[in-house]
Amino acid sequence: MARLIRPILMYMLALAAYAAAPAVSAAKAAAKHTVSRTTVKDAQQGVLYATRADAMLVADDIAQRRDLDREWVRSAIGQARYRPQIARWVLPAATGTAKNWRVYRSRFIDPVRIAAGVAFWQANAATLERAEREYGVPPEIIVGIIGVETIYGRDTGKFRVMDALATLSFDFPAAHPRARERREFFLGELEQLLSLAQRTGTDPLDFRGSYAGAMGMPQFMPSSWNKYAIDFDGDGQVDLSGSSADAIGSVANYFKAFGWQRGLPTHYPVRFDKATLDLDALLVPDILPTFSVASFTAKGALLEGDGAQAKGPLALIELQNGNTEPTYVAGTENFYAITRYNWSSYYAMAVIELGQAVAAAVRIKSPP
Repeated sequence: MARLIRPILMYMLALAAYAAAPAVSAAKAAAKHTVSRTTVKDAQQGVLYATRADAMLVADDIAQRRDLDREWVRSAIGQARYRPQIARWVLPAATGTAKNWRVYRSRFIDPVRIAAGVAFWQANAATLERAEREYGVPPEIIVGIIGVETIYGRDTGKFRVMDALATLSFDFPAAHPRARERREFFLGELEQLLSLAQRTGTDPLDFRGSYAGAMGMPQFMPSSWNKYAIDFDGDGQVDLSGSSADAIGSVANYFKAFGWQRGLPTHYPVRFDKATLDLDALLVPDILPTFSVASFTAKGALLEGDGAQAKGPLALIELQNGNTEPTYVAGTENFYAITRYNWSSYYAMAVIELGQAVAAAVRIKSPP
């Protein structure tokens, strides 16, 4: 990793050299390719990537492949700042920390989030119904996603997305077990952000989001925004921060793209036949639905409730509870679709249960 702290004289010389680079042409500037100027105060808040030769080489490559103005891309990436706290936060939790579904659940299914979900549902009931008609995704799943992600827009993140993605592209911590893979992912997202900014005429430094670069009420990464975000309110633009309709429609469109099946439950209750149970074999595919109902039950996992009508494929979902017995359910392809949003069975179950809790509260407040 290149040194992140330079003597102040060398730093200011490098910054001055960058500022003296050829300006974006007037025609390009008129085409909404404007990037905010950097002040000395801004520079003191984090080392600018304009001082990094590797970052500028990446900028040149992106500009060439995406047919973007070279100096515009250099300026955008160059004004991004290294954020050391972001590099720390992406490191995995210390080993030996036991997973606990009940503790994880308590972070998302609580009175404050449920009350906010009820208000969101009631304010957007017609839009949620329309999304279900057009995409087949039930309101409780959409409400669960937006509630888990941002408490219905209350906490969408305050980081400059350029800073977050530049930090994770050029300075992803080598100590992470999947550092190379994750670095490549974030570099791709940085490129997608620049494409989004160019297409929408937005200053790339204006995007705000999480420390990982996710944006808006549904916390879409730039690639998801480019592929799945839609103008569901028909005002001619996609606004995932200010338009609940766009957020709702975009989440529904995302799930349809990842194979959501209309009317299919997300999971079924399950119990074990200890005489035939082959738990190890059942857990090998993890969250990927692999087993037919016949093979699932033959390995000792018996479906209950609505599972009597299940057709498969199924996955045995294990949710650990610290030092107590895990919780198990039979996950369907719709459960798996939720994990395409966040690769975690704990996350998917939190989305499902928050949506169910909000739906129950809505029924109490607005009985048929």
